Amino acid sequence: MNQAARKTNKDFIMSPKVDVCFAGLMENPKVRRGFCSAILRVPPETIEKTELLPTYLQRDCAEDKLGILDVHIRMADGSRINMEMQVKEHEFWDERVLFYLSKMFSGQLKSGEDYENLKKCIHVSILDFIHFPEDKRCCRTLCFCDTKTGEIYNDKMEIQVLELKKLPKKIRKGEELVNWMRFFSGKSKEDFRRMAKESIFLEEAYETLQRLSADDIKRLEYEAREKALRDHNSFVGSARRQGERIGEKRGEKNGIELAKKVFKLHTQGKTEEEIASECSMDVEKVREILE
Repeated sequence: MNQAARKTNKDFIMSPKVDVCFAGLMENPKVRRGFCSAILRVPPETIEKTELLPTYLQRDCAEDKLGILDVHIRMADGSRINMEMQVKEHEFWDERVLFYLSKMFSGQLKSGEDYENLKKCIHVSILDFIHFPEDKRCCRTLCFCDTKTGEIYNDKMEIQVLELKKLPKKIRKGEELVNWMRFFSGKSKEDFRRMAKESIFLEEAYETLQRLSADDIKRLEYEAREKALRDHNSFVGSARRQGERIGEKRGEKNGIELAKKVFKLHTQGKTEEEIASECSMDVEKVREILE
């Protein structure tokens, strides 16, 4: 290995924004405890135990072609927290979150069990894009409430949205959740080293991040996931550009929507002939879009 390669390996550090790295961090019980205490806004010592449930790639919807790698945690009192890192904007993000949160909530009950056994479920969306452009708040909590009085109707289903792109330049003391968000946005070892001084939990997160980055197997998984994300983004971008070209050629304003429809039907397993029939176009044009 030459000197340049050795230097590159030495300086390499994974980005927590890549979901496999984020999931790896949450496998550490101490890191998990620290982040959960920030999410719940409670002192870490009040969290007795967290259990990491099996992680899986959710692909229940045809549009989730890439799969969503999430972190599912059960607390000592039975309540659950589902966390996911998302770096690219999703067209139907709100509907997707409601769908998975509802599944998590209803999935607690086995046949014949009473509703009183249902525990609180929280979905945490960590977004590397701006989802709420109308304000500068980087963290928000959403739940069922009376739209007139604001009174909470039921707090057993909760959504927390963390927008990394809206992090404030300065943070006030006690904003542990913002500190975690700043950590997830780190880009270099120096960034992580500096943030590790904020708490023992962030220090543990940095040490875990170093171990993950030095593990050859974990690095291969990380690089494979990075490639999958890049390929997916390229695929979506190509569909958008192709749609724009179709719109220009046909003089139609719905060229982008048409291309999206073609790709959606394709991911659902439709044949080229079926797609052509549903989209009212030639099979050759369908092939052109897919290629």
